[in-house]
Amino acid sequence: MSAGLATDVLALLVRQGATVAVAESLTGGLIGATLTVPSGASAAFRGGVIVYSTDLKARLLGVPRELLERVGAVHPDVAAAMAAGVRRVTESSFGLAVTGVAGPDEQDGRPVGTVHVAVAGAHGNVWHRDVLLRGSREDIRERTVKEGLDLLRGVLEVLVGEQSG
Repeated sequence: MSAGLATDVLALLVRQGATVAVAESLTGGLIGATLTVPSGASAAFRGGVIVYSTDLKARLLGVPRELLERVGAVHPDVAAAMAAGVRRVTESSFGLAVTGVAGPDEQDGRPVGTVHVAVAGAHGNVWHRDVLLRGSREDIRERTVKEGLDLLRGVLEVLVGEQSG
């Protein structure tokens, strides 16, 4: 579990007076569960949406159906749209989203271990990370949690540095 990483992320969010919400596909709620392990998580964690099926990505988060039809659910642009959508729906400072293929079979022509992570912030800013992970289905899901929280931590550290500089 990434409880230490979650604690770091939450502390950075609180320091900035910011909040986060998550949109999860392949992790099925693991990021939200990890963010709620530290006490006081409610000061910065707003909630999450598990959008395992492609149609819910469009219906609940506003991911354009044309985009999903054109590129499939496992794509960096879909992760970015999910992050922006969950940020908007939950009225959070940041949206963190993950989509990918945990296995055992490929999806939309993408190999097992393909993961796209995105963080959406104010003014349409989006940061993303695309990785190819190895291991079992559970390994890929757990590593995706770490990748997502690590990307968010990096974004927050840069923003804190900009504010104090």
